[in-house]
Amino acid sequence: MRSFQTLLHKELLRFWKVAVQTVAAPVLTAALYLVVFAYALGERVRVYDGIAYADFLVPGLVMMSVLQNAFANSSSSLVQSKLTGNIVFVLLPPISYAEFFAAYVLASVVRGLVVGMGVLAVTSGFVNLGWHAPFWALAFAVLGAGLLGALGVLAGILSEKIDQLAAFQNFVIMPLTFLSGVFYSIHSLPEFWQRLSHANPFFYMIDGFRYGFLGRADFPPFASLAVVATSFFVVSLLTLKLLQSGYKLRT
Repeated sequence: MRSFQTLLHKELLRFWKVAVQTVAAPVLTAALYLVVFAYALGERVRVYDGIAYADFLVPGLVMMSVLQNAFANSSSSLVQSKLTGNIVFVLLPPISYAEFFAAYVLASVVRGLVVGMGVLAVTSGFVNLGWHAPFWALAFAVLGAGLLGALGVLAGILSEKIDQLAAFQNFVIMPLTFLSGVFYSIHSLPEFWQRLSHANPFFYMIDGFRYGFLGRADFPPFASLAVVATSFFVVSLLTLKLLQSGYKLRT
């Protein structure tokens, strides 16, 4: 356990030492989204009856921040270690691949949740949010951050350069996040795009997390949680297999 704790401590310090960049900046970005979308479109857009657009938007912004920062934490850490060559100091000690995976993913969950709480604290003063089912919100936040943390480890293993990681972020993570229902309900889309949205695992994370605040969802929360849990299991299994083989790390 000492090796796991040491690696986890190292990963936590890595993002906390530059908290202005890793925590404060994402919180500011989410607040700007709220100002631009909620106050520019708030009077024109209605998603659910009796719920203001700003109230609908904030849970989506919180979860989007959690997911993006969880992914950024593990992926950037691995790629930077590979580029600078200090990955060898992580691989040489007797740390099992399961401990390696758990430390990186848990640190990503912590960063995602810290940023999410920051976004919620800053934006909650501008909206009237309730806590319909707080344990549902927490479950989706933790499991979603874990999924994106595991996906970040996978992307970090596969990427050999910053450009490759940036391409993964720009062409996979960002589109899936923005097309997940953060700014709209999928029921406002044509039928084809509704079906396509159901193929996006980010939709289930956003929708389930929003249910915890509003008590409204576009998809049954139990089913959404099952989709997210299955996705986390599949991504984790694939990542652990690559770590065990040493693919692009030891070879």
